[in-house]
Amino acid sequence: MDNKRKMKEQNSFANKIVTRFLRLSIAKKMLLGYLPLAVLIILISIFALSNLNRINKINNTILKRDAPLIEAADKLIDHILAQELYGRRYAILKSQAMLALFWKRSEEFDKLVEHIQTLPGIRNKSFENLLPIHTEYNKLFVQWLDHLSKYSSQRDQDYDKQVQGKQEELIQQIKDAAAEARTELNKKFLMTADIGNTAFVVTAVVCSLGILFGIGAALLITGNISGAIHHLEHATREVSEGRFDYTPGIKNQDELGKLARAFSEMTKRLKTLEEMYLDTNSLTRLPGGLAIENVLKKRLSASMPLAFCLIDMDNFKGFSDRYGYVKGSEAIQATARIVEAAVAEYGTHGDFVGHIGGDDFVVISSLNTFTKICNSIIDAFDKKIPEFYDHEDRERGYIKGKTRQGQEIDFPIMTISIAVVTNQRRRLTSPAQVGKLAAELKEYAKSIPHSIYVVDKRKEGTEQPKPNQNILPFPRKAEAGKKGER
Repeated sequence: MDNKRKMKEQNSFANKIVTRFLRLSIAKKMLLGYLPLAVLIILISIFALSNLNRINKINNTILKRDAPLIEAADKLIDHILAQELYGRRYAILKSQAMLALFWKRSEEFDKLVEHIQTLPGIRNKSFENLLPIHTEYNKLFVQWLDHLSKYSSQRDQDYDKQVQGKQEELIQQIKDAAAEARTELNKKFLMTADIGNTAFVVTAVVCSLGILFGIGAALLITGNISGAIHHLEHATREVSEGRFDYTPGIKNQDELGKLARAFSEMTKRLKTLEEMYLDTNSLTRLPGGLAIENVLKKRLSASMPLAFCLIDMDNFKGFSDRYGYVKGSEAIQATARIVEAAVAEYGTHGDFVGHIGGDDFVVISSLNTFTKICNSIIDAFDKKIPEFYDHEDRERGYIKGKTRQGQEIDFPIMTISIAVVTNQRRRLTSPAQVGKLAAELKEYAKSIPHSIYVVDKRKEGTEQPKPNQNILPFPRKAEAGKKGER
């Protein structure tokens, strides 16, 4: 049980780390990946510099103490031998110049010993006794020279042996000091070699670990980023094939996660747009019935003030029968452009234009703009539509045609009727309710033999509309070309 609990705790801890990692931005993830490498580089640099500093200190002691000490030892021996040489020449030649050279070498010997004792960190005990021994050596040599000038006997050989013995003792002391200095020098050489080897091994190991860690961090971070990009790429392919419900399974909370969420929102919008596109009228490229219903439903559910304008072309069938399908399509397209232009000029950004089909159009606008839109549509329609008739029909003011029952009838020049339903006086709850009210108004508007728009002023619960009752029609005044209240 304890092991299972520990495993659960470890898994929980790991999940928390992964979750926190996924929440980081891409820049922070990159920084997190490079931060350990930067720390390793700093540690390696500190370690390498400290070892270089140690080696530098050792080399300084070699250059400033050990090497000069060994060189001085050789010079000391040279001075002793030269001193002996000048002393024996003086004994033979009795030349004061030789004696002066003897004491000059002795002085140089003493100065060199004193210089050695001033070297930094000198701990060679063999050099400490050189001056006393050299002093004794000088005394014996002087005594030997004095005795040699006065006597010549076996005693001279005894003095000579004493001088030789002291000289050998002095030279041996110098050699011991030099040997000690060389031993110290060798130790330092070995020490620098060990420091260099250790620094190389440690640096190589740490660098290898750093490289492995860097590769691991790079794989983790790039894998996380490339995985998210791969999901987005796959999602893009799915959406391009029409599967708008596909959502990329990206758990990141970074920029790619935000992009994925924005992508999901975009696919939802694309799905809506595709539905609208599939519902678009092929002739006018305006949204069709489904799009109109969705827009109206959305605005009704939001309780937005609105004016639903149902637009119908009067006497279109007679025109189409007389001039044919192509002319009829052109008239419908021209009407669509008139409606769009009126909404673009007098409407607001949120106004909507739709084409139910045939010669029926819809405008959904605000309470403040529908009057100007309707007036603009009627003006433009009455000016444009006569251009589609032949000169004779236009002059006559009507065309001859047949009803669906085959009866001959005169069809006047096309006019336009607009039925406007608002939620200013009543609560509108559904597109079906709006459509029913608009259809009632349209029948009334079409009963008036000229272009007109009528507005439903009825309150909730009012009976069916009657002419000039609860409906405010706004017909064109023929003499002024404007709309006004009847």
